[in-house]
Amino acid sequence: MIEAVVAEMAAGTVVSHQSAAVVYGTTLWHVPLERVCVTRNRRGGGRVRPFAKIHGSPVDSVVELDGLLVTTPARTVVDLALALPFEAAVVAGDALVGRFGLTADQLAEELARAKGRYGINQAKEVLTVLDGRSRSIGESLSRSMIHRHGLPLPRSQGNVFTPDGRFVTRADFYYESAGLLCVFDGPTEYGRLLRPGQDHATLAHRERAREIYLRALGFEVVRWTWDDLVRGTPARHLRTALATQRRPPDARIEPAPTPAPRQLAIRTL
Repeated sequence: MIEAVVAEMAAGTVVSHQSAAVVYGTTLWHVPLERVCVTRNRRGGGRVRPFAKIHGSPVDSVVELDGLLVTTPARTVVDLALALPFEAAVVAGDALVGRFGLTADQLAEELARAKGRYGINQAKEVLTVLDGRSRSIGESLSRSMIHRHGLPLPRSQGNVFTPDGRFVTRADFYYESAGLLCVFDGPTEYGRLLRPGQDHATLAHRERAREIYLRALGFEVVRWTWDDLVRGTPARHLRTALATQRRPPDARIEPAPTPAPRQLAIRTL
């Protein structure tokens, strides 16, 4: 649809917003895709057509992919932060930041260029929540939930090791100074860990044993599922756990390695 619509438009039309995210193969959640989104390098003059939404905004650099001009990943993050609902912008932004290794400075530079555009206050807030280490929609929404309840944001993807260097587990989120590990399970408890052919009861028993071991090391573990996330109940458990004084864990947490970012050739218009 993007290729068909852009082919009928003036030369120099830039694919943007959620359509740029589609071209990049970005994870999207609750994002309208019934129209192709493009940007013209001008101030104002936006309009909506049956199959396209045209934005008017200065564009100084683009990426060319499969014959299409596309807003840069950093610009796309900011465009989505301006235009989408908060949680949807965080999901897409996390995916773009992680895939392309975007830095805080790159995003801040794009945000500065967007000064005065509608939605700028939300965009600033979205950028404070983004984390390219997020590995799923559920993790991105979990961090949005934590932010919405006014709790400090955790770090993402931590590998836990015993004092003698043995790997124990990977936590989706962690508060190292508080000795708190957090796990998003997906639809059901421990469900995201279940592999084809595995027995859920055996897996649950193994994971409970692992939690007992983690607590023996001095950690507190908080888990939640999709249903918990919708209800917002993890926030209450996190608030209590963060307020609880506990001894420093007899273990260490190291950030898990991240995949090498995808490289793109960016050219100036």
